[in-house]
Amino acid sequence: MTRIDDQTRIELEAAAFRRLRQHLMQDRADVQNIDLMNLAGFCRNCLSRWYQEAATARGIDMTKDDGRLAFYGMPYDDWKAQHQTEADAAKTAAFDKAFAENVGKD
Repeated sequence: MTRIDDQTRIELEAAAFRRLRQHLMQDRADVQNIDLMNLAGFCRNCLSRWYQEAATARGIDMTKDDGRLAFYGMPYDDWKAQHQTEADAAKTAAFDKAFAENVGKD
């Protein structure tokens, strides 16, 4: 593999993140956050939180809602109204377990 300098690595990582965001927000908006969490242990909300945490770590004042707006490209309530469907009891139970294992831990 070709040696990649730090700046190029950062740019490639940013490009991969932007492509992941496009995939989740445009190409597969039909995939529910609950399904992502249940299968992968993270969802769009996690990505928006990680974005917010990265901003905060750099001294940028960003609220949870700001982070979601930056990631979703719209207010979260608008996204939910346009794309989110009701989950059955089994999915909700699996989500509670996945959330506790992946997000709820310190």
